[in-house]
Amino acid sequence: MNKAWLVFLFGAALGAQDPRQIVRESERRTRSGSEVYEGNLQVIDARRKIAEKRWQYKRTGSFGESKSVLRFTAPPEVKGVALLVVNHPDRASDQWMWTPAIGRDRRIALQDRSTRFFGTDFSFEDLEERDVNQYDYTLLGEDTIGGVRAWRIESRPRKRSQYTRSLVWIRQDNYVPARVENFIGDRLVRRLEYRRVENIQGIWTARELDMEDLRRNSRTILRLEQVRYNVPLQADEFTVQALRREQ
Repeated sequence: MNKAWLVFLFGAALGAQDPRQIVRESERRTRSGSEVYEGNLQVIDARRKIAEKRWQYKRTGSFGESKSVLRFTAPPEVKGVALLVVNHPDRASDQWMWTPAIGRDRRIALQDRSTRFFGTDFSFEDLEERDVNQYDYTLLGEDTIGGVRAWRIESRPRKRSQYTRSLVWIRQDNYVPARVENFIGDRLVRRLEYRRVENIQGIWTARELDMEDLRRNSRTILRLEQVRYNVPLQADEFTVQALRREQ
C-alpha cells in the first residue's frame, strides 16, 4: 500500500469524527446543576519548595453560563481570599477577587487574566468555563494517554484569550479530558494533566489536576475532596456581596 493511500485512509478515519461533537459530548457528560468540592493544593516552585493551600469551590448553572466561587481556607495568610467568576456564552467572564487583609474587592481586568491566581500556577483565565461554541476545532489524530486511547484536538479561541491555541486530549472511553497543552504563538506555556478519574454520582470526574507552568518551571497539583454534584445552592451565594460576607 503506497503512502498516499495511507494518508487518504487516515484522513477518512479522522473525518468520521467531528471534533466539535466530541468536545460537545465531553461537555454534556460533565453537565450538572451545581458542584461543590474541597480542594487541596500543592504549589511546587522551580526549587522544588512545596507550599500547601486549601480552597472551597462552589459552582452553579449550565456550562458556559455558570457562576463559581473559590475561597481559600488555609494557610492563615491567605484564608478568606475569594474569587467570583461569572461566565458568559458570548464574551469573557466577569471576575472579582476579595482580599480580607485589605478589606476590599477588585474587578479583575481583562489584561490581567493571564497572571497567576494568588501564587498558584492557574491563571485567572484558567478558572473560567468556556463552552464549546467559543472555539474552532481541528481533529489532529489519536494518542494513548495513561494507557487509554484519546482524541487529540486543536482548539483556537474565538474570543479574547491569552492563548493562541490549545491541544486537548479527550479519552475515548468516557469523554473525560486527559490533557490540555496551551500555547502562546508556537511556545508551549502551560500543561494540564487530569488524573484519578472516578465516577461520582454518574459523572466521570478527574480527582487530581496537575497544572505545569513551563515558563516558571513550577506546578500546582490540585486534589479534589468531598466532590458533590446537584446540591442545593442559593443564588445570593454568587455575588460580590457574598464574597465580603462569608469569611
